[in-house]
Amino acid sequence: MEELFELKNYIEQGHYPEAMLLIQEMEEMSLDDKINKIRSFTIILLLHLIKKEAEKRCTRSWEFSIRNSIREITYINKRRKAGGFYLKESDIKAIISEAWQSALERASFEAFEGRYDEDKLAEMIDEDEIKKDALKMISDEQKNKSI
Repeated sequence: MEELFELKNYIEQGHYPEAMLLIQEMEEMSLDDKINKIRSFTIILLLHLIKKEAEKRCTRSWEFSIRNSIREITYINKRRKAGGFYLKESDIKAIISEAWQSALERASFEAFEGRYDEDKLAEMIDEDEIKKDALKMISDEQKNKSI
């Protein structure tokens, strides 16, 4: 909110270069916030995909969390007025890779009632396949929302 007052003052005083720099900074802050939210939902998505593959089962709660995470990622990423999405598929792929370790750590506490550490759990699953599935789910949802 402080940035808006500062921006107003720059404009009122005719300090347009400073105003433009502040606008760029605010855009970056907004994008960083979107990336952080997408990362959080990506961790939840991966967590449940990991548990699903490791335990060879799925609960209704996990399915709901998977679907909800995909919807939220798409919602956060969607440009309302301009159309399209903020992050490209390659950006989403990078977030999936970056979020993997956090999701695996969380899954090690939840899958099999926490009996296996993350290294043992990692041996039970196909990391590349789960990441590929997560990206496809998100991409498919975004294609549906861009129609």
